[in-house]
Amino acid sequence: MSTPPRRPGAGRTDGSAVRIGALVPLTRPGWVEAGHHLLAGLELAVGEVNDAGGIAGRPLELVVRDTAADPRRAAAAVDELAGLGVAALAGEYHSVVARAAATRADALGLPFLCSSAVLDALTEQPTERVARLSPPQSRGWQVYADFFLGAGHSRVAVAAQPSVYWASGTRVLRDHLTPRGGTVVELDMSALAPTAVCDELVEHRATALLLLVGHPEPAVPIVRSVRSDERLAEVLIGAPAGQPEFTEWAALLGDDGAAVPFLRYLPERLGPLGTRVEATLSERLAEAPSFVAFEGYDTVTVLAEMLRARGADRARTAASWPRVDVTGTRGRIQFSRVPGISVWQWASAPIQVVDRDPARPGRFRILHTG
Repeated sequence: MSTPPRRPGAGRTDGSAVRIGALVPLTRPGWVEAGHHLLAGLELAVGEVNDAGGIAGRPLELVVRDTAADPRRAAAAVDELAGLGVAALAGEYHSVVARAAATRADALGLPFLCSSAVLDALTEQPTERVARLSPPQSRGWQVYADFFLGAGHSRVAVAAQPSVYWASGTRVLRDHLTPRGGTVVELDMSALAPTAVCDELVEHRATALLLLVGHPEPAVPIVRSVRSDERLAEVLIGAPAGQPEFTEWAALLGDDGAAVPFLRYLPERLGPLGTRVEATLSERLAEAPSFVAFEGYDTVTVLAEMLRARGADRARTAASWPRVDVTGTRGRIQFSRVPGISVWQWASAPIQVVDRDPARPGRFRILHTG
């Protein structure tokens, strides 16, 4: 359980707490750094809500459960949190885990605002109880594919591990690139060693390699192998899932981790709220916050507004997604129905293609927006 400390003289709250359940990957094999950033954003927003008087005078409390990137563990956590009386569910980074959580939350009648997962089919059937802040994979990865085409890369290899998420991403890339003259070659990383990827790239005359694999294994060894192969000096490496966003990537790969384009969900410029939150999160994390931290902050901001307006009744909260109109760190947040998406969706979430500057690997370059 996690409740942020309150500052002396902050807005007063009285009565029993309004609880929000938070699903976050905090241990391996989950992406731990992403989980810490997500949690930092969630906790900062909860603290600010309580500083402003909470939810109608009641403190907002975050009840955190570690999913460790395990769908079954996440589903069990949803059951537990529902039994603890949480008013709503928030968070999760991994798409397959978020799908398990969303399915269980929907069955229990528990409102769930998914912070970061992008898999289009977050639930198998359309639902009124689940909403999402991050762009759906079909939109974000099309933007990513457009960047590669614009950069002159039409022969693209994808090094992929078996996963619903990676398979969905491969399908999006192929469906978008093929009608535009592109070719997508799949490299099965359940059968190939990282060093064997190099020969496959040469054989297929690929000019770009996309990493649809786990981090740090096998993503880091693949990058090292390709970077050290003189035959592949002109091959562009990409990581659409965002691995290079985090400091662990730079720490493990150094200069080899630069110039690897990835998807990031931030606007070109932050507004006043985003700038203030960025500064506070930088202090808490002792590093620049990733887009995932902003997603966490925006998640609680949205849920707090809904709870203030509708109370802590789950059915009333779940029915109010289409009435949300909240200023978040990355723009105005409203939810709508998007064709092919089964949950309420923030349709105008910002999308960038970004990489680490080879001249200054600690600095990001915006290469494309969509």
